[in-house]
Amino acid sequence: MKKIDSDVVIDITRLVGRQMENRLPTGVDRVSLEYVKHFGHCASGLIRYAGQWLELSNKDSQLVFKALLAPDESFNYLIKRMVTNYIIGGLLSRKSRPLKDRVLFHTGHSGLEKPNYASCLRQLNLKPFFFIHDLIPLSHPEYCRPSAPKLHQQRIDAMLALGQGIIVNSAATLAELTTYTRVNDLPMPPAKVALLAPAKLPLASVNAPLNKPYFVMLGTIEPRKNHWMILQLWRQLIAELADDAPRLVIIGQRGWECENIVDLLDRCAVLRGFVIEESRCSDTQLSAWLHHAQALLFPSFAEGYGMPLVEALSVGLPVIANDLPAFREIAGDIPEYVDALDGVRLKELILAYAVSNHPQRLAQLEHLKDFVVPTWKAHFEQVENLLAEVNGECY
Repeated sequence: MKKIDSDVVIDITRLVGRQMENRLPTGVDRVSLEYVKHFGHCASGLIRYAGQWLELSNKDSQLVFKALLAPDESFNYLIKRMVTNYIIGGLLSRKSRPLKDRVLFHTGHSGLEKPNYASCLRQLNLKPFFFIHDLIPLSHPEYCRPSAPKLHQQRIDAMLALGQGIIVNSAATLAELTTYTRVNDLPMPPAKVALLAPAKLPLASVNAPLNKPYFVMLGTIEPRKNHWMILQLWRQLIAELADDAPRLVIIGQRGWECENIVDLLDRCAVLRGFVIEESRCSDTQLSAWLHHAQALLFPSFAEGYGMPLVEALSVGLPVIANDLPAFREIAGDIPEYVDALDGVRLKELILAYAVSNHPQRLAQLEHLKDFVVPTWKAHFEQVENLLAEVNGECY
């Protein structure tokens, strides 16, 4: 473990691992990358590997931060060479413990279930500040992998026990966390709500990707996103309208426990030509899809935040969504809310919003003018306020 002069350490283990596997960033990863952008100039990077915590030097941290923000084909070589050097160096020489506590940002949830996590924090004199994205594996375990609830509970409990401060993405998440601590008689560290900003997408092409009206679903394909019901509705629309049925564009990677959805996407002949799956969508492509769509469909059963909603509204795209507390908190009455299980009403709204000048769609477009887009500047003001409150100083 290497001593450096920086007062801030960023855990980049998840970011590095996913990039080495050539996986597209999820919402969790995008948040972590923003922390690298904001604090990277005054921070060191931490990589947990094979039971060891490798804290990079200032110079090496800057190299890895830069590579994470703009990865290329040399990324894996850079990381493998660096990790090897640190492990070999660690065997030859053990660095002294830092003299003062330093802030650790851990925004990716990974590794917190390890039994030696607390001792490693103490060894490096790190004061951890954790970002909690949601409690969905605990509140809605039926939508997750079988192992997820126990693992998430271990991680949440570790964050509550060890955290000097907690950052959450919405008041809805904070309310769930507060209830969880009260029910389970657990400590509640100081916490701040810091809303998440959407990605800055390139200007969209003036040419629509399709010559038919279409809707977009955005996010990882998993049971709680309710793709299955939407695909069943699309079968009905195709049966009733034939080629006049609107198209559906599903943007997102395939996730877990979603075999029935994948079966429809891969094997349902009726949906071919009407449902388009974009599993690796660039920001340029995403911008075009959102800009020219009729609406975003977001009938998710549970969300801690709802970045697709923010991204859609920020570019002026109407939203049809389940009535969730986080959505109300972020967007107020702007979206068209409908119960996620109300297929009849969902179908009615899809048919209405398929017409560009339908009064309901035009009304939401008018309300969209009042949407206040969250910013990363405001997010990090909240984070730095939390740091100041906990540490009694300004960052």
